[in-house]
Amino acid sequence: MAGSDENNPTIINHSIIQGGLQARSGKVMPPIGHNRRALRDINRNIIGAPLNNPCAINKRTISEKDDGFGKIPAILGHRPVTRKFAAEMANTQHYVIEEIEKPLGCETSAREELNDCEIIDVDDYKDEEVEMEDIDGPMLDIDGSILDIDSCDQNNPLAVTEYVDDIYTYYKKVENTSFVPSNYMDRQPDINEKMRAILIDWLIEVHYKFELMEETLYLTVNLIDRFLALKPVVRKKLQLVGVTAMLLASKYEEVSVPVVEDLILISDKAYSRQEVLDMERLMINSLQFNLSIPTPYVFMKRYLKAAEADKKIELLSFFLIELCLVEHEMLRFPPSLLAAAAVFSAMCTLSGFKYWSKTCEWHTGYPLDQLMECSRLMVTFHQKSATGKLTGVHRKYSTSKYGYTAKCEPAHFLLEIGFSGWT
Repeated sequence: MAGSDENNPTIINHSIIQGGLQARSGKVMPPIGHNRRALRDINRNIIGAPLNNPCAINKRTISEKDDGFGKIPAILGHRPVTRKFAAEMANTQHYVIEEIEKPLGCETSAREELNDCEIIDVDDYKDEEVEMEDIDGPMLDIDGSILDIDSCDQNNPLAVTEYVDDIYTYYKKVENTSFVPSNYMDRQPDINEKMRAILIDWLIEVHYKFELMEETLYLTVNLIDRFLALKPVVRKKLQLVGVTAMLLASKYEEVSVPVVEDLILISDKAYSRQEVLDMERLMINSLQFNLSIPTPYVFMKRYLKAAEADKKIELLSFFLIELCLVEHEMLRFPPSLLAAAAVFSAMCTLSGFKYWSKTCEWHTGYPLDQLMECSRLMVTFHQKSATGKLTGVHRKYSTSKYGYTAKCEPAHFLLEIGFSGWT
């Protein structure tokens, strides 16, 4: 007796080739093995996310038919339908009998409810956790007042949202290591605070002319103050200290570093190339090659994000804090406090009223009362920024590139007698 050729892969049956296609009579012939599930029927169960739910990720819908066993009834309750759970329901005769006994009018409602159900992976559903990409808008803290400012950057690896809070906690901890005593000028025999202010004001213009990054300016000022706190410098070498500090900061922050000849030229050829290199060697050894320090710029970017600041607040904040770079008395405030006070003062200036949210207080670590002294000083600097001899910052922020920020009206109400914060 001849065996069947159905399971012999080496024999090609002519009827199999014709099966499922159009025969000579014009009728469609059923393929051999028609009682088996066709591939097209299997593929219906692995369709991707439905079009009406574009946010679904790795989720599938239940097919309307259960491969010959009848229709699956609607799943009530809030439990997500996993593949394992769906298989158990499909193999339970109890559900099949109930579906057969249902009147015809219930078919539409059952299908609609089934389309609302979604199958997810078991591994994706643990302890009823919700994936961050399925959530729109910022999240609130338990008390409903502190925004999760990093929720929008969960998928951005450069934002390092997993440990960004730890990074800024570390910055707050080590900022005291780069903290310069505000009275260090008392130990300088030939220079004073006014000379330092002239130097910083000039370097801000040089920084603007060379189109360097913002981080470079803040690091330059920090290197100058730290070096002057360690080494006595004669008056004629103070400008050399300034250009050398900018050279070091550029090497640390910039991609394209200004050449030594450009710095000599901008200094009106007051120094030679060898003098710049010798000062560079002296400075970097005196600072023990420690250039990785948190400047006000580092904290400013984080605090602006916490304040949900727009471009106007951002520019005004940087304008105020650059005014503080020139003033020697602002050295008594740590960089994080300077950044927080600048953001607060900028918001008050543009809004016309005092405002410091719980989110800002949480991420900066400074309540409003700790910002008031520094903020008042910033307002006074803003008032007199266009007068006097040191107007480099005001001219810089009076250009269209910086949105004519310097022309904003200062927040005079912060200087009113009796104003101490919330009223």
